[in-house]
Amino acid sequence: MPSLKDLKNRIGSVKSTRKITKAMQMVAAAKLRRAQEAAEAARPYAERMAAVMASLAASVGQSDSAPRLLAGTGSDKVHLLVVMTAERGLCGGFNSTIVRLARSRAQELLSQGKTVKILTVGKKGREQLRRDLSDHFIGHVDLSEVKRVGYANAQAIAKDVLARFDADEFDVATIFFNRFQSVISQVPTAQQIIPAHFEGAAETEALYDYEPSEEGILADLLPRGVATQIFTALLENGASEQGARMSAMDNATRNAGDMIDRLTIEYNRSRQAAITKELIEIISGAEAL
Repeated sequence: MPSLKDLKNRIGSVKSTRKITKAMQMVAAAKLRRAQEAAEAARPYAERMAAVMASLAASVGQSDSAPRLLAGTGSDKVHLLVVMTAERGLCGGFNSTIVRLARSRAQELLSQGKTVKILTVGKKGREQLRRDLSDHFIGHVDLSEVKRVGYANAQAIAKDVLARFDADEFDVATIFFNRFQSVISQVPTAQQIIPAHFEGAAETEALYDYEPSEEGILADLLPRGVATQIFTALLENGASEQGARMSAMDNATRNAGDMIDRLTIEYNRSRQAAITKELIEIISGAEAL
């Protein structure tokens, strides 16, 4: 049975931990507000741009003049998985859910005889995937020094991915991230960005006439579309990370409070037992006299 001093020290330690988790929860709440606003502000632009490109893609169809980013290489043997996670932990299952989805996709592709290449964005995902997929790593993007993710960061990642595609290093590229829904709900998402894939593109009708041509406009828009999709994913990830961290720190603070209550009860019982024992010894000694 722990001594009174041990119990008192443990209560003090848990109280210090609770102060830290409470502070982290407040910081995450402040950051979440900005990150959520940025993610929600980017959605209409990304959706509208995707709709325009879907309309153009439907017009171009499978013509021989279709841009390579839309038509693809004609093969799907080599897959590039761009896994986007956080640079820091203490955010619940945020990183694990993304890694789990990416690992499942990689294992599925490998079982089909495909070649898998992995580009990691964020340290935590790289640490988890290193255990069984390190042989497939081809690059890493470190954003630990970036305080606020901007479009320039997405452009740098897109430039790297597009350069690898132009060099015929892969056939299909997919990004993995968490889509923000609420503080307690983030949806792990896999989104194909090369060749360009648009939901409902086949049913979308062209409403405008484009000059000089649909193919020419697509050739210019598609690289920007890749950067926009990556930027949107980074913003969604940022909001999801802060939401998950806020929720995790709130749970940790509550658990610390419950532990303090249990330890305090145990401390009081032990203290009461010690006092009772001392009283019995004093009374027994007095009676012996």
